[in-house]
Amino acid sequence: QVQLVESGGGLVQAGGSLRLSCAASGRTFNTYAMGWFRQAPGKEREFVAALSWSGTRTYAADSVKGRFTISRDNAKNTAYLQMNSLRPEDTAVYYCAARKTFTITTMTSPDSYDYWGQGTQVTVSS
Repeated sequence: QVQLVESGGGLVQAGGSLRLSCAASGRTFNTYAMGWFRQAPGKEREFVAALSWSGTRTYAADSVKGRFTISRDNAKNTAYLQMNSLRPEDTAVYYCAARKTFTITTMTSPDSYDYWGQGTQVTVSS
């Protein structure tokens, strides 16, 4: 069992930066691949980025490549999403999620994840 808690969301102007954190409970955090998703009002949950349990393999959506960076610190049981050059269209609730395997063909599907956090709101003003 893994419990996830996101933090770090807030209101930022376009072009600004935020770093989201996802703190995990349990001693098996370092055996899970991690993903970040987002959901804007009236839209489906959208894949943002994912990384393997070791952090050596990552995968990001085209819409955030070059702007967002996913990372993790297994010693702190925490995953991160560094978001730079934010745009108004990045406004959404951001969720972290955990799953046992890192498989690019399925990492983008929310249904493939076993555990979810409660989400943190990110609002980017123009």
